[in-house]
Amino acid sequence: MANHISLHPSIDNAIKPSDAHFAGGTLHCKCATDQVVVQVAAQTMHNHACGCTKCWKPAGAKFAVIAVVPRDAVKVIAHEEKLHIIDPSATIQRHACKVCGVHMYGRIENKNHPFYGLDFVHTELSDQSGWSAPEFGAFVSSVIESGTAPSEMGAIRARLKELGLEPYDCLSPPLMDAIATHAAKASGVLHA
Repeated sequence: MANHISLHPSIDNAIKPSDAHFAGGTLHCKCATDQVVVQVAAQTMHNHACGCTKCWKPAGAKFAVIAVVPRDAVKVIAHEEKLHIIDPSATIQRHACKVCGVHMYGRIENKNHPFYGLDFVHTELSDQSGWSAPEFGAFVSSVIESGTAPSEMGAIRARLKELGLEPYDCLSPPLMDAIATHAAKASGVLHA
């Protein structure tokens, strides 16, 4: 059993189940006062543990836990003036609080990107329960780039599997299929 491996506070002890009737909630930055508040008016999808070096992670976490939601369901409702884009050249424009550093949402502005129209959110920033549960681990090997010893990778992958999160070194097969389908349609290889 690999349960001594800590991956992320929201999944270390157990994954909370989704609520089929959940319709969204609010996300709050970590500031003690004047919190940035983002309203998410929909259930999230494709929630996953992400090992990439770009996603925000709470202190000590090896992975981020992040989901997507239609961009028209995301609205900043308090202290938008505190937000800034971490890296304007990045594909995902991560809007973070200037004070506490928490990423409130990520948006893809390139209309030709396969995930255009979806925003990336961290549901752990919500007080509500019922959000979509994590389904897989993405970019697992990337935790090495964050300082994890390569010798830990077997135990990390075992822990992800123990939690029911299939580890991938890219995205899940359905999301990789969506990317390939988008590319095939754009090139004309696949029609409608």
